[in-house]
Amino acid sequence: MTSIEIRIELKKGVADPEGKNTKKTLESLGFQGIGDVKSVKVFEVEIDATPEDAIKMAEEMCRKLLANPVIQNYKVAVM
Repeated sequence: MTSIEIRIELKKGVADPEGKNTKKTLESLGFQGIGDVKSVKVFEVEIDATPEDAIKMAEEMCRKLLANPVIQNYKVAVM
């Protein structure tokens, strides 16, 4: 069994309303010095395959379902 981490984030220049709202709320709660806040989605997937095959499968999962290639980038890594 191979454990894979899939990290999906918005491409540079794409609006991130969740990140902006989180920053605004943190500041309203009194947290100071907050820089940019970005939302990121992470999936941990266990795949019954070699690490190399698991990475290929995870990349296919991203292309077919998990990521929108128009506005999102993804990274796949073995954990």
